[in-house]
Amino acid sequence: MPVEFLGIAATADGTETTASTTAAFDRDYTLKLARAHEEHGWDRVLFAYGSGSPDPAPAAAFIASRLDRLQILLAHRPNVSYPTFAAKTFATLDRISDGRLTVHFITGGNDHEQQREGDFLTKDERYDRTREYIRIVKKAWTSREPFDHEGTHYRFQDFVSDVFPVQEPRPGVSFGGSSEAAYAAGGAEADIYCLWGEPLARTAEQIERVLEAAKQAGRTDAPRIQVAFRPIIAPTEELAWEKAHRTVAAIKARREGGDLIRRGRPAGTGPENAGSQRLLEIAEAGERYDRALWTPTAAATGGAGNSNALVGTPETVAQALLDYYDLGVDILSARGYHLVDDAIDFGRYVIPIVREEVAKRDAARAAAEAAAEAERAGRAEHDRHQLIAAQA
Repeated sequence: MPVEFLGIAATADGTETTASTTAAFDRDYTLKLARAHEEHGWDRVLFAYGSGSPDPAPAAAFIASRLDRLQILLAHRPNVSYPTFAAKTFATLDRISDGRLTVHFITGGNDHEQQREGDFLTKDERYDRTREYIRIVKKAWTSREPFDHEGTHYRFQDFVSDVFPVQEPRPGVSFGGSSEAAYAAGGAEADIYCLWGEPLARTAEQIERVLEAAKQAGRTDAPRIQVAFRPIIAPTEELAWEKAHRTVAAIKARREGGDLIRRGRPAGTGPENAGSQRLLEIAEAGERYDRALWTPTAAATGGAGNSNALVGTPETVAQALLDYYDLGVDILSARGYHLVDDAIDFGRYVIPIVREEVAKRDAARAAAEAAAEAERAGRAEHDRHQLIAAQA
């Protein structure tokens, strides 16, 4: 199966290790970073969402109108707009990008962050709302006839859009989470299910939960699986590990100085969402897992989002990513700590290795399937001759 790479479409140059030197939305930096991805082998970039961050939809439209190939993953929280309005926004953006849009629906795992924009539903209520929201958006994308809706969270009559996506039948739907409610909602509705990087065994368990949820929802297909990491690469293993320890030291320095406590949960509180809780649990159990997974970056941020690292040479990190590909992960999300430079380095030195190895695996799989089919055909032909001989 093909492999895809997802990067980040930041609108400013700050990260967990360095304070921003740009405005929150800097046109030149946003384009520079997106172009670094397009020119170095990445497939798409994520326009993330935060309560105080620049609106990702116009930022995505800005990039879509200036780059020709790079695909867009647009993060969206259902609490910030009515689903019929959102569906038109997404369809318009798909038109602007000529069919390069996927929408990532965020339910929200932190009450404090959600309440900043007036969302006071409980976590379970938010998941229920997200499922209803996604279904309405899908219908608005595909229905050429007016339709009514009366649900738990939304009610309207006689809606039909004038703008429809380029993609047929609709853009892709992306979804993430590590709770039972997330598996149920995403398993039912998502085309892509997103996970944060965990040890291989735990990732395999999550994939099984997602596939089972899809089956329980009555689906005959299954979501594609995406896993996200923070790669730390260098020409030698020794240099990579030195870089990794410098990275954690920088994160801790910014956190201790209060620079990282700007949004999300209040200072001094633990994470509410299952994904962050899992990251901290894994970090407490050990620092290194499998080929290259390293947890101190996650521990230093308090389990904030995509924060587990893959550390090593490009070859080591590529082989670690292939281990996840072999589990059934075909979208690999990666984001460094120096966004432009790391996007270029990862694109130059890691992506080609992974693509080459995936092509070899696909060729070997195709050859094995062809051989098996030839063997089955040969047995069938042999049996036919045996039957003819017996009847003679």
